[in-house]
Amino acid sequence: MRDRPPSERQVQIRRAIAAWIAEHGEGPSIQQLGKQVGLSSTGSVAYQLKQMEKLGMISRSGRRWRTVRLGR
Repeated sequence: MRDRPPSERQVQIRRAIAAWIAEHGEGPSIQQLGKQVGLSSTGSVAYQLKQMEKLGMISRSGRRWRTVRLGR
C-alpha cells in the first residue's frame, strides 16, 4: 500500500493536521479535523487517518489521534 500516492483528501487532511499542530501544539480530535476539512462523519475521518497511517504519512502514540505526528 505504500506505493500508492495519497489522495487529494489525504493531502488536505495532512495540511490541516500540520496547521493545527503549529497553532495548538498537539493534534486535532477527529471531530475538529472533520470540521477543518469538511467531513461530517467521524467514521470517514478515522478511515482516512488509518489509511494515511498505513501510507506512512502520519503516526501516533497509542490509540489517540491527538498524538498524531506527521511522517513523510
